[in-house]
Amino acid sequence: MTNELNELGMRLTKIAIVGPESSGKSSITKGLAQHFNSLWVPEYSRFYCANLNRDCTIQDEINMFYGQIALEEAITSVVKNDLLFCDTTFMTVKIWCSHQFGECPPMVSEELTKRQYDFYLLLQNDLPWEDDPLRNFKGMGNYFLEIWRKELGNINANFVEIEGTETRLPNAINAVNHFLKNR
Repeated sequence: MTNELNELGMRLTKIAIVGPESSGKSSITKGLAQHFNSLWVPEYSRFYCANLNRDCTIQDEINMFYGQIALEEAITSVVKNDLLFCDTTFMTVKIWCSHQFGECPPMVSEELTKRQYDFYLLLQNDLPWEDDPLRNFKGMGNYFLEIWRKELGNINANFVEIEGTETRLPNAINAVNHFLKNR
């Protein structure tokens, strides 16, 4: 659980939306923030990789790790209520590095034990694939879904899986409401 306080002194509840590529993370995160009248943290790697004209290196992944943390901390500092939604987390760096390079940078592994979220929504791989120049793993959604389940289990994360095409956002809203009511 996070223990951060926002500028009004309220305990900040951080909810991370995670899952494989093309599972609707950005859309769901924006929809949740709008529904709950809160801010959200975008996925830093999208900004970083937008102008990258070569294959991503492990140093790029480390840069994205630090960038995601910095972006999250910057937005956390201006949250006016007690709820923040995060479009993925730096755990993605661990998953991609382990897959692509066979190792995870030590600072990422160390930070995983320190920086957890109050609740995670793990989006299932049940949406049609949407091509995007920043996506690399078409056809591997179920593989990465299993990796996410394992990684969330490794940190004893409080998470629920979200499915559905037309019902995805309502399912996510219901899961967040249930979590907030029962915390």
